[in-house]
Amino acid sequence: MISVSSAAELNSAAVAFKLPDQIQWSAPDARGVQTAVMVGDPNKPGFYAVLTKWLKGNHFSRPHFHPNDRYITVLAGTWWVGTGPKFDPDHATVPMPAGSFVTHFGKQVHWDGAKDEDAVLLIMGEGPGTSTGAEEK
Repeated sequence: MISVSSAAELNSAAVAFKLPDQIQWSAPDARGVQTAVMVGDPNKPGFYAVLTKWLKGNHFSRPHFHPNDRYITVLAGTWWVGTGPKFDPDHATVPMPAGSFVTHFGKQVHWDGAKDEDAVLLIMGEGPGTSTGAEEK
């Protein structure tokens, strides 16, 4: 095991980092999602990078869209993705295992979440990363 205390000191003008235990995750929201903003602010114009953890237990967003493209890498677990305004996680989702890369195109309806295991994602894009509901009623 590598000890951080025995590692060299890095020049903070050259490199910034957070070790896993230093990442500040939010409390789970009503959808079963935790987030940690790594770079920027997804609520403001400009580049952002956010870690998102969908908690297991059939937690899903409802159909929605974002104004700008978002680029997502699945870091751990399996993330389930659906498209279109009809919400049907049991029959209309595709599993994205760890290592998958997904682009959510701006203004296109999608929804997503986790079923039987947590899914950890790195989401990057240009803010503001607002979400507009688009579910078929």
